[in-house]
Amino acid sequence: MPGLRAKGKRPAADWRKYYDQARTTAEEAVKKVRRGDRIFIGTACGEPQALVRALIESQSGIEDAEIFNLLSMGVDVYDEPRFGDVFRHNSFFIGPNARKAVWEGRADYIPIMMSEIPHLIRDGRLPIDVALIQVSPPDEHGFCTFGVSVDIVKAAAESAGLVIAQVNPKMPRTLGDSFIHAVDIDVIVEHEEEVLEWSYPEATEVHEKVAANVAKLVQDGDTLEMGIGSMPNAVLYHLQDRSDLGIHTEVFSDGMLDLITAGAVTCAQKTFHPGKIIASFCMGSRRLYDFVHNNPFFEFHPVEYCNSPMNIAKNDRLAAINVALEVDLTGQVNADSIGYHFYSGIGGQADFMRGAAMARRGKPIICLPSTAKDGKVSRIVAKLADGAGVVTTRGDVHYVVTEYGIAYLHGKNIRERAMALISIAHPDVRAELLAFAKDKKYVYADQLPPPASGVVYPENLEKHFTGKKGAEFFIRPIKITDEAWLRDMFYDLSEKSVYLRFFTPMKALPHEKAQYMVNLDYQDQMAIGAFTGEDPDWKMAGLGQYMMDRKRNMAEAAVMVLDAWQGQGLGEFLFNYLVRVAKQRGVEGFTAEVLSENRPMIHIMQNAGYKQSSKYEDGVYIFEMRFDQPVEAKTQARDETG
Repeated sequence: MPGLRAKGKRPAADWRKYYDQARTTAEEAVKKVRRGDRIFIGTACGEPQALVRALIESQSGIEDAEIFNLLSMGVDVYDEPRFGDVFRHNSFFIGPNARKAVWEGRADYIPIMMSEIPHLIRDGRLPIDVALIQVSPPDEHGFCTFGVSVDIVKAAAESAGLVIAQVNPKMPRTLGDSFIHAVDIDVIVEHEEEVLEWSYPEATEVHEKVAANVAKLVQDGDTLEMGIGSMPNAVLYHLQDRSDLGIHTEVFSDGMLDLITAGAVTCAQKTFHPGKIIASFCMGSRRLYDFVHNNPFFEFHPVEYCNSPMNIAKNDRLAAINVALEVDLTGQVNADSIGYHFYSGIGGQADFMRGAAMARRGKPIICLPSTAKDGKVSRIVAKLADGAGVVTTRGDVHYVVTEYGIAYLHGKNIRERAMALISIAHPDVRAELLAFAKDKKYVYADQLPPPASGVVYPENLEKHFTGKKGAEFFIRPIKITDEAWLRDMFYDLSEKSVYLRFFTPMKALPHEKAQYMVNLDYQDQMAIGAFTGEDPDWKMAGLGQYMMDRKRNMAEAAVMVLDAWQGQGLGEFLFNYLVRVAKQRGVEGFTAEVLSENRPMIHIMQNAGYKQSSKYEDGVYIFEMRFDQPVEAKTQARDETG
């Protein structure tokens, strides 16, 4: 058809004539594929199924051809051993269909950051002879769209020597940088069929716990990126009470649609493409495809734009949520291989983790269950498995989240990282991980072992408190990773406050003492901290503690508040909250030793709402109160503060 098609030049009047002449059947179209060709196939749910089936069934003598794609979800039987002399599959991201072939050496994996793949194609370092793509029907001007998959498809279609397109009326028309003109397609195959659909496996109970912890890091007005996986998808169901969320992501599915229809996503506060959802491809149900069809709320862009760390960083408060297979005690993240077996790929994780780190108030988040294989294998590991790859480096990782909590690693030393990761590992493996960390000199030689197996951080005790002067405090149980914050608070206390709390002008709170105050079992040893500021830059403003005497089933309690925050009612709140926590755990009462000049603490004790006995010895009041002896007049005030 010489003279009609000139790539990149779009005649206004005769495109329909060209379109009619370029039409043929799938069987005839694939006869144009030659021996030794490099064949690109469209991505994931955008795979041109009719063309792939015709290619596989072709009797035209195709031989020694290479197939390239980003991710296959469809009819990739070209990976089967019977096609070994016909096709060699090269994948940028290993999906479930290709995994066995890669493991058996019948297919190949190309590790590369997703944002860089289009440059590889356009620069000719990965030449494409034939591109098999799927598009929506042309509009009145002759423009088709790449539909649900723009990603690297646009670069392949614009660079291939031969472009064969399946024009499918079922393919949604998507907006953004997602267009290809009919005259830029060499061969057109009109074939209507359902676009491939995809759904994530149902999230497990552990996945839901991880997702709930991740959701704590997402605030109103944040912009989200969600990596591929059941857990990132599960996070979305925990965000439906948020407002004005934005989306800038590589891929999304029905979970994102549910968040949008819940009214949580407006993109109103986005700083890059405000008012728009930016994505590169989507995988989901027909409901999702109908929603994105011709919807100007969505802009689909190629990955070199969508996944560019520089563009990602233009989104203030971007929370990038991605998964991992394992994380070692120094913070190295393996996300693409199980030992020497390649499992998935780098994908967009490296792009978005780096971009989120560069963004103003960005949050790069890695999430994973603490164990695999029904709890038999820890995913927080002493060292990565032999052969395992590092997708996110220890220098790039910020947050790591499991069902046991959140570890913030960025800017932390190896000792702090190791202890943070041990604290969110499964309780059964914490002692083993600590032993390794000690052996490698990652942590203090005298570091106390973590709480016994089965001790779980009591997340239900987290709450907020507003002081008398309007100051906001985040109240939560102390963690083993709070040692640095505790010591900072101690050194900010005045000499008088130190003396009133410790009965001595103590000058230092070294590790060997401080660690006993943060290594808790949350039953016999409890400490509740009050924090100001925002994650991860919290400052400890106050601390309430108790220590059990099991013989009497009574606990000794103490409270201290940083001088700058005294007079806010914080000390009284912490004490009353400790009372409530202790009662829930079966403690029968509190004792406290208070210096006679510590009038605020004496006031707190006397107004706690329980009958008390006290005695005075050498300038110290020794108080005792039992929780089964309330003072009725104080009950209402105690309930309001506790």
